[in-house]
Amino acid sequence: LATTGLIAGDIGVVFAALILGVAINPSLISQLFSYAILCFAFCIRNRIICINDGLLYVA
Repeated sequence: LATTGLIAGDIGVVFAALILGVAINPSLISQLFSYAILCFAFCIRNRIICINDGLLYVA
């Protein structure tokens, strides 16, 4: 459960970086948004793997 909490924090960091990047350079919004969605997908993937591994060790 501790790892899923850290991953949820990572998602917040990804979107905070997106907001900061768009504030600094608004012309890169489409590229930064695609990077943010890709990082979000990787965070969700890691969360699923951590939960799955945790359930395997418990059972």
